[in-house]
Amino acid sequence: MHSGIDRAHMDPTVRPQDDLFAHVNGTWLATARIPEDRSRYGSFDILRESAEAAVRDLIERAAEQQPELGTAAGKVGALYASFMDTERVDALGTDPLVAPLSEVAGVASASDVLRVGGRLQREGLAGLVSPFVTADAGSPEDYVVYLQQAGIGLPDEAYYTAEEHAGVRDAYRTYLATLLGLGAPALERAGLDLGTDPVARVYALEERIADAHWDRVAARDAVRSYTRLTREELAALTPGWDWQAYAEGLGAPAGALDDVVARQPDVLTELGAMLTEVPVADWRAWLAVRVLDGLAPYLTEDLVAAHFDFHGTALSGIPVNRERWKRGVGLVESLLGEAAGQLYVEAHYPPAAHQRMSELVANVTEAFRRRIGELEWMGEETRARALEKLAAFRPKIGHPPTFRDYTAYRLDPEDLVGNVRRGAAFETDRELAKLGRPIDRDEWLMTPQTVNAYYHPMLNEIVFPAAILQPPFFDVDADDAVNYGGIGAVIAHEIGHGFDDQGSRYAGDGSLTDWWTEEDRARFDERSQRLVEQFGTLSPRDVPGDEATVNGGLTVGENIGDLCGLELAHLAYSIATDGSAPRVDGWTGEQRFFLGWAAVWRAVAREEEARRLLAIDPHAPADLRANTVRNVDAFHEAFGTGEGDGLWLAPEERVRVF
Repeated sequence: MHSGIDRAHMDPTVRPQDDLFAHVNGTWLATARIPEDRSRYGSFDILRESAEAAVRDLIERAAEQQPELGTAAGKVGALYASFMDTERVDALGTDPLVAPLSEVAGVASASDVLRVGGRLQREGLAGLVSPFVTADAGSPEDYVVYLQQAGIGLPDEAYYTAEEHAGVRDAYRTYLATLLGLGAPALERAGLDLGTDPVARVYALEERIADAHWDRVAARDAVRSYTRLTREELAALTPGWDWQAYAEGLGAPAGALDDVVARQPDVLTELGAMLTEVPVADWRAWLAVRVLDGLAPYLTEDLVAAHFDFHGTALSGIPVNRERWKRGVGLVESLLGEAAGQLYVEAHYPPAAHQRMSELVANVTEAFRRRIGELEWMGEETRARALEKLAAFRPKIGHPPTFRDYTAYRLDPEDLVGNVRRGAAFETDRELAKLGRPIDRDEWLMTPQTVNAYYHPMLNEIVFPAAILQPPFFDVDADDAVNYGGIGAVIAHEIGHGFDDQGSRYAGDGSLTDWWTEEDRARFDERSQRLVEQFGTLSPRDVPGDEATVNGGLTVGENIGDLCGLELAHLAYSIATDGSAPRVDGWTGEQRFFLGWAAVWRAVAREEEARRLLAIDPHAPADLRANTVRNVDAFHEAFGTGEGDGLWLAPEERVRVF
């Protein structure tokens, strides 16, 4: 059995005691070139490229066999073909914009804004609020509609005010003007006169919406962002908002909004006031921009280029748009993800991987059980509830037991924009149809070909798609150490989300229930705050200088997940090996574990993207995630760190949550 560690990527001139990330990845970092169509590049991206190429191959092979359009393979082929038919796209020009813009032209009242906005949102365009259906944290055996703040074109509210984003604000206004100019023929044919200076009016409207938005730290607060409202209470909270008109536009079934969860209720109140106070002509301009921005990627090259220049280059520093086939695969992934996933699993998911992963999950779960049982800061009452929650965890590995039925999704190989709109409508209808039904515990929120994983607090489940089960995360033929340092730490990270600063607000049945004693919560919060403060002083290597630091409050949940991942995966490795492991390729088992962990975070980002992620991403930058080993006693023991080493932390300064 080999170690699974690639020496060619390592930099032996950097000691692991000083910078584990650079030691494991330094040579790769020195030679890596971010592809021109990407904002960052690393282990995740390499696997995503592999999955993307595999899906393309499967799509094209399916197309060659000319399956019936009603089959999953036929639908995948038809959607991909419609995207790749650039001659047809060019011939249609801006014609596909005329129908939705004509709807906007007919908007004459606030109720019309909501009805037409809801209808466009059903077909995938951005709306004033973002509705989604999931288990109700107050009653986790029932589905409910959550209402999430939305309505702005920049990444978040800080982009409208922070000085560091002034250049992006200018680029956004330029982009809006370009969109309206390129869309002028369709606007004219739709009879939509936007009046004078529509860019300034749309931007001012969005500024007001953004001013009401919660910042990202507040928005991730599980308790604060849960306000359950009846239809009557929702109406009272939002005078000026015609919820019946919105529900009709969205195609929501009767009673869908009888009970909702408002994640940011005061934002809805402000939107209701705006619907009364802002001229309807301004709302028409805002809706027109949403249509143009949302459909631009599926239209002529000049609109595609304008969309990319802002969303790709201005926001993330990406020089070149992705090849068309890659964008076509991405469209298939977004609208027919499980149909493509079924093809992917049949070709690329070996049964041996599932068996090995099941063993890893079992050992990591056992590690959590043992650790919870010995935590010195947790009292017996809280400990019992924590163990109950752990026992109720449900792991999902590889792919769902049954794949989604896309029969109702109608495709036309010659109608790209129609396919996009109908695909989004199919998904909206599928989501809303959950209401009133039992919770589908076999549903997956990621496709099998997704290189990622997640924890769902209301379902108390962890999910690991097939595509992440590859090196450096997982190697079915490699030594246990690198697998526990890689995918084992990811497993423990996701379980850890059930006990992080927000996941710990949910009980084992998925309900938003305070199951902690006051004393234990205070002790937990003290440890979490130390992690907030520790990361708040750190700067990523991809941003020059040290003035740009991590938002410790925004990233604390993921940082707790990483720390749990390391601590508990290491314990699971000890369980798997009975505390002893041979030296392989010159490293002890303990050392290989941490080397495997650092290899997972191999990545480099463009400065623009690194800065954008500091503002909006709840994850810390990759190098800082790798080097959170500074908090782990076993790392210091494995590499014999001491005072003066770059990653040295005195034992009393190390943060340990679990």
